[in-house]
Amino acid sequence: MKQNKNTKQLNEIGGHARQGDVLIVRSEKSNDKQTKTKKCTLALGEATGHHHTIEHGATGFSNDEVSLAEYIEVEEKLADLEHQEHATIPVPKGNYEVARQVEYTPEALRNVMD
Repeated sequence: MKQNKNTKQLNEIGGHARQGDVLIVRSEKSNDKQTKTKKCTLALGEATGHHHTIEHGATGFSNDEVSLAEYIEVEEKLADLEHQEHATIPVPKGNYEVARQVEYTPEALRNVMD
């Protein structure tokens, strides 16, 4: 896989990248208290069915095996974070925390719905 502008930015600006309503941040935290997820999916589009997923080269970790990944471990040199409506982001080898964008409502903060 060729290194492109997105990979260079991810390595040079503090190890983080945003794809729509998902933010990944390089982390030194251990995933040993988390469970491997069945797929490395970071967010699902509630309205559209679209999803932020790494198909190959990474493992997702969560509180249980069916939840969305809260942490990811990229085992290969690069793994592609893909979404049907966003540019693919090549993610370098390492550990990352996943944050989903929230929005304010008078009742509570809630995840942004895609």
